[in-house]
Amino acid sequence: MFDLATANLISPPILFFALGLAAALVRSDLVVPEAVAKSLSIYLIMAIGFKGGVEMASSSLSVAALAIGAGIVLSFAIPFISFALLRATSKTDRTNAAAIAAHYGSISIVTFIAASDAGAALGLAAAGFMVAVAAAMEAPAIFSGLMLAGKQDGQSNKELVRDVAFNGSIVLLIGAFAIGWATGETGQQVVQPFFYDIFRGVLCLFLLDMGLVAGRGLVRQAGDIRLPVILHGLYMPLIGAALGLIAAMLIGMEPGSGALLMTLAASASYIAVPAAMRLALPKAKPAISLTLSLGITFPFNLIFGIPLYYAVAGQMLGG
Repeated sequence: MFDLATANLISPPILFFALGLAAALVRSDLVVPEAVAKSLSIYLIMAIGFKGGVEMASSSLSVAALAIGAGIVLSFAIPFISFALLRATSKTDRTNAAAIAAHYGSISIVTFIAASDAGAALGLAAAGFMVAVAAAMEAPAIFSGLMLAGKQDGQSNKELVRDVAFNGSIVLLIGAFAIGWATGETGQQVVQPFFYDIFRGVLCLFLLDMGLVAGRGLVRQAGDIRLPVILHGLYMPLIGAALGLIAAMLIGMEPGSGALLMTLAASASYIAVPAAMRLALPKAKPAISLTLSLGITFPFNLIFGIPLYYAVAGQMLGG
């Protein structure tokens, strides 16, 4: 495990994230323009979706179906655990607890990308269908969060379902996945320089921006979030990862895919869920949820969680 942690900590993407985090904490004026950051996000989602589709072309559909089903169950169930723990350990009100819980049931696609990159570097590449699992885990947690919060005034469930189903990141991820699946290795050869050769360099730049965003969020919200809520951002990833490991063992996943399922279950959304919660739960305070998911859980997973998940998956799923 120590070797895995060291390899992850000294990898360029993680070091660039640390650079951005440090720059924000010392209040540097370093910034990645918003248009550039959005372009990087689009590129990474396209690349991971396309590469997953290429791999899916040679994967077992039966195993893929089981993995997707497990992902949906995890995404729907984890918010109930998060909500119960928050209500038991802190004074967080019902609406905010439900919003936070929804974040922890959904996934961080950037954490997924970082974990995929780490697995490839470690020689533990995951099955291509894990991209489909990631897409399937975006939305169920949102509906769990709404159930936990109860009916909200002025809420249109029909509009919310449509917004979630056609969220831009989900559409792009699934679309790129389908294109990669349809074109296979022939398509891979055509886009090799764009989607493969420069992938890690783009990831470094994107994680630099994520470090800046996370650090500035921590600076702004430092005095507004109590210790029990902060601790929630540290232990929920471990609970989610443990549930992901159980699911991976039941399905019979390989270590690389199992580690990715653990990572997905351990991550917290800071893109799709905040947008949905803003519409569905206008009384919730997004600053709390975003500080937890992006400022605490995201760095924890990036620096400590991913090496841990791969080490445990290697031990428990390695045969």
